[in-house]
Amino acid sequence: MDTIGDFLTRIRNAGMAKHDRLDIPSSKSRVGIAKILEDKGYIRSFKVAKDNKQGLMRVYLKYDKEGNHVISQVHRISKPSRRVYIRSNEIKPVRSGFGLSVLSTNKGIISGDDAANQNVGGELLFEMW
Repeated sequence: MDTIGDFLTRIRNAGMAKHDRLDIPSSKSRVGIAKILEDKGYIRSFKVAKDNKQGLMRVYLKYDKEGNHVISQVHRISKPSRRVYIRSNEIKPVRSGFGLSVLSTNKGIISGDDAANQNVGGELLFEMW
């Protein structure tokens, strides 16, 4: 199962339905992605609550002044059926710097800008704007 793709789809669908928050099972990769989305301003915040299983993550969505979801598009690049790896010099800005790319590297899950600054490459997970 593609847990990252499921996470991104749930965020996109909840934003289109104008929900205030979203509850989803937690994992280390989902928490890493949520931290990046919070830092870059694509979600308001998130919390992780412990339960008897794997934990529950509550993501609070963000909207602009007109009430539109700030995430308009999400493109999953690397999939379980086709992994895509890039070097640090191959990282390009998304939408002329107005978008976000997220990579899974040996230093953890980081944004494309941070990966280029740290001179590390890895698996290109997705792009969003």
